[in-house]
Amino acid sequence: MSRITARRRVARYTLGERTSRREDELTVEEPLEVRVAGDPLAVTMRTPGHDVELALGLLVSEGVLRRRDDVLGARHCAGDPIDGSAEYNVVDVTLAAGVAPPATTAHHALTMTSACGICGKDSIDAVRSRSAYDVADDPVRLDPAWLAALPDRMREAQALFARTGGLHAAALVDVERDEILVVREDIGRHNAVDKVVGWALREDRLPLRGTVLVVSGRAGFELAQKASMAGIPALAAVSAASSLAVDLANEVGLTLAGFVRGASFVVYAGDERMSPADAKLEVGA
Repeated sequence: MSRITARRRVARYTLGERTSRREDELTVEEPLEVRVAGDPLAVTMRTPGHDVELALGLLVSEGVLRRRDDVLGARHCAGDPIDGSAEYNVVDVTLAAGVAPPATTAHHALTMTSACGICGKDSIDAVRSRSAYDVADDPVRLDPAWLAALPDRMREAQALFARTGGLHAAALVDVERDEILVVREDIGRHNAVDKVVGWALREDRLPLRGTVLVVSGRAGFELAQKASMAGIPALAAVSAASSLAVDLANEVGLTLAGFVRGASFVVYAGDERMSPADAKLEVGA
């Protein structure tokens, strides 16, 4: 059985029809413990797969990693069982000499749900000083029609969503080359973004200038933060943005678009990067 999906017996009810019982394919949700040099950093609920990328992306978001050379190695390792099957649920990252380990804070000891990433007052206060990349000076320009089509292009690459309907996705798009560089799926939207950023770190692509990060859900503060930390100048979300995400985007120079569906979207911040808008597109102030 795949550890990415699992089958469970369900009862399907349709009004006016007989109840049917059958097996359904569900998205797997399991805990992943991220360690740095053997010391626990965080436990997140995720969909198994691309776990090393997830761990590396998390460390980029935390301001620990900036480039591929900051990492000596990362591997699955055995440890105290989290759910009885720890063999593939622990990733330990070894930092290069001279790279400072993450500060130990109380919130890292907590289990993160699949609904939210590491966030809180210390993250909000620290993002300005920790980000190694200035996205405000990225000269990338975005065509409205091109941007509006990105979620549909991402959906075409979501193989697991088509099977389960229970996964978020994140895609990284090279604007100049009009190329989707990578798509990652996970039950948690922040995990999908961490996997994308972790992929970019392993490919030695940071900072991610000239790119757009596309996400399948809403754009909360934690996703705007992760984009800023990776040097991504634009974030496009299928759903709404939060007030704090908009405040952060305005402060760091991130272009933030929401409700990117079909032929319309709203630009919450950074609309100076948009080329002259089509009259059919709704652009927010």
